[in-house]
Amino acid sequence: MLSNPKLRTLADATARRAELRAARRTVVLTNGVFDLLHAGHLHYLRAAAAKGGALFIALNGDASVRALKGPTRPVQPAEERAYALGALEFVDTVFIFDTPRLDAEIRALQPDVYVKA
Repeated sequence: MLSNPKLRTLADATARRAELRAARRTVVLTNGVFDLLHAGHLHYLRAAAAKGGALFIALNGDASVRALKGPTRPVQPAEERAYALGALEFVDTVFIFDTPRLDAEIRALQPDVYVKA
């Protein structure tokens, strides 16, 4: 298992959100597959991070990716994709979700800003 202190469960991400709210930091949430991280992703994620004080990324789990993109995807498993995202200095938190929509996660986190490419 890859060591990734930025990878959290939704419950832990929600607790982190509460800490940041208490510190009056703006939380930005985005989501995606990020299967093969490329320059376009990095540009988008850096711009999203610039909209607040902490960037949270909701990462589509493997089953979710297969449902969206077909049986040959993802190329990389969720843990590896989360590790790559967590290595970015401007990312605060990554959590994996497998639901078709992000509604419950958005309600749980109550981000100040939601960014979608």
